[in-house]
Amino acid sequence: MIADARAAERFMRAAMLGVAMAVETQRILRLHAGDSPPDRDGTVGVEIPFPDSTVITAVLDAAAGCFQPPGDPAEDPRQAVLAPLLELATLAKSPGPPA
Repeated sequence: MIADARAAERFMRAAMLGVAMAVETQRILRLHAGDSPPDRDGTVGVEIPFPDSTVITAVLDAAAGCFQPPGDPAEDPRQAVLAPLLELATLAKSPGPPA
């Protein structure tokens, strides 16, 4: 039972780290998006300067390993995992379930 408790604690810490990384990604994107108007399809281009660009690259590469299905020939793995990563960030700001 102790091994299960340790594994559960490690899983919880990993989840908290993932949410923290997602929230930081969201913060950096908002910081550099400014007042960029969306394109017709709703996308917004964001120029992220160094050193924030290095952080975003590392986070998106790590997220690709977690969210992208194996063998998925996405045109850009970093772009493909951005939506799930930002969804994870919104979980940190959502109120918990009603008590």
